[in-house]
Amino acid sequence: MAPPRYAIYLAPGSETPLWRAASRVIGRDAVTGESLGFPDFAPCDVDDWAEVTAEPRRYGFHGTLKAPFELAEGCRESLLLDAAAGFAAARHGFSVPDLSVKVLKSFVALTPDTAHADLDGLAADCVVAFEPFRAPLTPAERERRVASLSDPGHVASVDRWGYPWVFEDFRFHMTLTGPLPAERREPIRAGLAAFLDDVARPLAVDAICVFHQERRDAPFRVLERFPFAT
Repeated sequence: MAPPRYAIYLAPGSETPLWRAASRVIGRDAVTGESLGFPDFAPCDVDDWAEVTAEPRRYGFHGTLKAPFELAEGCRESLLLDAAAGFAAARHGFSVPDLSVKVLKSFVALTPDTAHADLDGLAADCVVAFEPFRAPLTPAERERRVASLSDPGHVASVDRWGYPWVFEDFRFHMTLTGPLPAERREPIRAGLAAFLDDVARPLAVDAICVFHQERRDAPFRVLERFPFAT
């Protein structure tokens, strides 16, 4: 059986309106593990909404800081959690004032309207700080991650960091749907914007979360949330 995976994600506190609303959109609360009923407004009331949100539901509502990884040989979960606690204790919180629902490529996500140096810096620091805990990709996993990449720089990032979208190629986003046909993207975006925009701004960046996936066919859960010092 494949070993568990971990990820360093940004996720709102479970008590926040954004967490509750977005978790309903994707149909699962990654803190409790509870399946949730979808909101009863368009577009969430369409018959295939469970399929539309299957991919983000598996990962839980989040923004990626360090992509999922297996633990390196000799590393233990407790060491990863200690490192996350130490990392958070040295950070100061900030807010992102302009998060909104947009179409990114073929899916819909919450993403900032403008670049945020603090947010980009947090992600870059997480990529580097937690790299010692990441096991090398298996050949099959590497092949999966590079299969759709045409930029040699992105392939190099996979080989160095396990993930192509790091540093200058990073764009923070919190995924709400899987890939959508072109004609459905804008109607779904508009419907989700009407539901989420009021609770998405400002986004408090006040903690990192360690998410855990027990096995590859299991959903990710919040293992622990680590608040920043201030």
